Amino acid sequence: MALNTRPFFNESDSRFKLFHELMARKVRHILLVSTPYDAWIMEEDCRLSERIVNEYRGLNLSHPPRLTWVSSAEQALAALDDQPFDMVITMPRLADMGAAALGHRIKKKAPGLPVILLTHDTIPSPEIKEPDNAPGIDRTFVWSGNTDILVALTKSTEDRMNAEKDTQSAGVRVILFVEDSPYYLSSLLPILYRELVSQTQAVMEGTLNEEHRLVTMRARPKILVAVNYEEALALYEGYESNVLGVISDVRFSRNGALNETAGVEFLKHVRARRFDIPLLLTSSEPANATKAASIPAAFVDKNSDTLHQDVSQFFKDQLGFGDFVFRLPDGSEIGRASNLKSLEQHMLSIPEASFRYHCNRNDFSRWLFARTEMALAAEVRPISDDDFSDGESHRRHLVKIIADRRKRRQKGIVADFDATDADFDTEFFKIGKGSLGGKARGLAFVASLLRQNPDFYVTYKDVDIVVPQTLVITTDGFESFVEDNGLRYLSKTDLPDEQIADLFLAGRFPAWIEDKLRDYLTQVTYPLAIRSSSLLEDAQFRAYAGLYRTYMITNDCPDAQQRLNHLIHAIKLVYASTYYKGPKAFSKRVGHRTEEEQMAVIIQKLVGSPYGDSFYPAISGVAQSHNYYPFARMKPEEGIVTIAMGLGKTVVEGEKTLRFSPAHPQLLPQRSTVEDILDNSQRHFYALKMEKACHSLETNDAANLWHREVTEAENEPPMQLLASTYVPDEHRIRDTVHIPGQRVLTFAHILKYREFPLADILKDMLQLGEQGMGCPVEMEFSVNFCSEPDHLPQFAFLQLRPMTARAELEQVNISAEEIENAFCFSGKALGNALKQDMADIILVKPEAFDPGRTMEIAREIAKINATLVKEDRKYLLVGPGRWGSADRWLGIPVAWADISGVGAMIETESDKLVAEPSQGSHFFHNITTLGINYITVSKAAGDRIDWNWLTGLPRLKDATFVAHARLDVPVTLKVDGRRSQCVIVKGNGGGTL
Repeated sequence: MALNTRPFFNESDSRFKLFHELMARKVRHILLVSTPYDAWIMEEDCRLSERIVNEYRGLNLSHPPRLTWVSSAEQALAALDDQPFDMVITMPRLADMGAAALGHRIKKKAPGLPVILLTHDTIPSPEIKEPDNAPGIDRTFVWSGNTDILVALTKSTEDRMNAEKDTQSAGVRVILFVEDSPYYLSSLLPILYRELVSQTQAVMEGTLNEEHRLVTMRARPKILVAVNYEEALALYEGYESNVLGVISDVRFSRNGALNETAGVEFLKHVRARRFDIPLLLTSSEPANATKAASIPAAFVDKNSDTLHQDVSQFFKDQLGFGDFVFRLPDGSEIGRASNLKSLEQHMLSIPEASFRYHCNRNDFSRWLFARTEMALAAEVRPISDDDFSDGESHRRHLVKIIADRRKRRQKGIVADFDATDADFDTEFFKIGKGSLGGKARGLAFVASLLRQNPDFYVTYKDVDIVVPQTLVITTDGFESFVEDNGLRYLSKTDLPDEQIADLFLAGRFPAWIEDKLRDYLTQVTYPLAIRSSSLLEDAQFRAYAGLYRTYMITNDCPDAQQRLNHLIHAIKLVYASTYYKGPKAFSKRVGHRTEEEQMAVIIQKLVGSPYGDSFYPAISGVAQSHNYYPFARMKPEEGIVTIAMGLGKTVVEGEKTLRFSPAHPQLLPQRSTVEDILDNSQRHFYALKMEKACHSLETNDAANLWHREVTEAENEPPMQLLASTYVPDEHRIRDTVHIPGQRVLTFAHILKYREFPLADILKDMLQLGEQGMGCPVEMEFSVNFCSEPDHLPQFAFLQLRPMTARAELEQVNISAEEIENAFCFSGKALGNALKQDMADIILVKPEAFDPGRTMEIAREIAKINATLVKEDRKYLLVGPGRWGSADRWLGIPVAWADISGVGAMIETESDKLVAEPSQGSHFFHNITTLGINYITVSKAAGDRIDWNWLTGLPRLKDATFVAHARLDVPVTLKVDGRRSQCVIVKGNGGGTL
């Protein structure tokens, strides 16, 4: 099914199409010219490339630039001949040429190419002080080791490139910043951009899904920098009708000479031309506050400890990024609006004097411009009392055009929950003004895909395709709870999960959230899933999948207060899981500080039906658009699906399930014989026990679930549809449940007889998701069959996230000689890598392995891992069955914290257990996110591992079940991602790509 490319800028909301065309010129490739020493400091000590990428991701900005480094001016000039660059950054001291001379040479080659001087000195050297002497340098910044400046100068360059076109085509606003000191420019500009980006995201978060946000961010106000009076005046006059605000230093050059009051005179000029433009005077001298008052303009001290806070306040109070504050002409506050709807409501009720006060100051249009409502703001701005017979007509007209705009964009968004006007047919509600978190944004994206691809509904008209009704408590709820209860310190402690949970449960829950939840539960009486949605959860490169908690609650207690308390209890436990051992270990591995993580919570309608005192969906599953283990006619790009009866915990925890390709649903390699079917079929499933009581919740989020035997549900409708019958006398499995015999979950009626189009829906939706996200995707879903004849079977999307295991890196080649010499060879390996940093091997001893004691094995591994993590030594982990399986009879049930220092993992076979290769669990998703290679060794597939060599290695530690060996020379591991092949060679056995 082809992706409809109109989802985010359709005819009903053409501003997104316009915004999509903004910021057409991007800085994607930067040439960095410096001495090897400067380059070493920036890359090795400051990890420049990595931190730039991290800064972009931390600000939710797209397309971080790529850096190419050269060590001399001649190399720089040669590089410019070889390939295009969007910007050049040069350090002042080069071996063969000064920075100014290099800039001059570059300008001769490419006159429009920006050249930035990055100096260690707060005072520029004489050669670059005077612009006339250095025409090749566009701007000078001071490098202090903070990568924020790289983001700021990149964004500043892009703003200058795109300002003229974007202001003319879409009315994008401009913030003019006048500062001549490279030191203060380098200090203030990152603050301005960080504040601008965060404030723009904040005002958009409540009304836009992820793709809208990415596109609308292009319409954020641009910051244009000037360093002298003439440049500032030219910029102001060129963009006067688009200026949102002006920030200016006091002292800078005018007419070629330093002028002590140039900034004051410039702001007075702006004030005389436009009374409604917010002005901010900056100075390192507090006494200049009196000059600011004479303009009048706001004032900030550039050396103040509260500089960031002061700038933030200016953005909120003056530029329109905060709440709209309704005031009377005397300045007294009479109300606040945080969104268009509350703006409408207040406009209808405020006194006429307040309405006229804000109209005359153009406050309404400024506030709308800050929210990138360009067309609406442009329509509102020129309207005045003179256009109407009376003030009330003016008021009604403004309210009407704002209401029309709000209603047009309302469909399909995440709406603020307000009990007084909540429409419970809306798919998404939210409580709070913070971020939705990664998982909730993924759900919103799925809803957008479905809404904008109506052919999907036509194709599957006999299926109710939905995203379950969802309420999101945004990240500011978590921040409020943690701060109010003084729990932030737990991010740095090493307390057991249970103690952390107890501290969170004892905390006081924010009343503003509790009141909303009480109102919500008056309308919602169905079972609920309480899911985590942290900022980093389901991110493309650092996904914290499955590390946080999800709780299922019955929500059927007759006492409304008990239902509310139970819900809050579950939310607190989800909050607490932010600081649990597993997420902390993962954060340490990826270089993220746990204290910076923020948690949103999803409260979602639980998909399923009641069967007696049990509640569960017929099918839950995970679908991936890329299959790492294709079999027979399967192709990797056709994807793979893992399904089970009941709640999805069976699937995500790696228990016994059924896997199939949506393109070949009847091709089941693990079900090729009757014996295979009997051995591999699902034996247990998870359900929620409905007892009209609030069950106790624990750190183990499965503690309140009912782990039922499949045979117990023989007479329940899902088994009637999904099961077949084993007839011992015939040694045959028949696809019916209407004969005597052992019931076996085969899903034959779904996959073989297609009584429900599961494979087709997944095939089409995986294609849409992959096209929409631009990468392979993973999707969680549930299917419910309602017994009532007038209800369609339901297919529900629960989650969509990028897959991360498929590395698009340099080509790795494995030779026939390396295969021959390898002590381990596999044709089923994940990733794409050449590694030579593992001299330690942790081995589950084959002779000691006991499937009944895998939990003890996991504890032994965790102890050795802790030692190696402290020593910063990566290691190779070797053992039988599925690593990380929740079912301890299928493999070693290690958690992430138990193996946080691992470099690569080998899953071997054992005649003591039967388990299919790992694929699809949260554990699996996280290790591949981190680039940890997962290697499966199967004799039947021609793979091999040299047990004699491994078991004969001298042992540093020899525990009951686990051995730790240390080699003199690290092994060489090579994984060819194109062929899924892996070799591991003894030290000095290879190392070229």
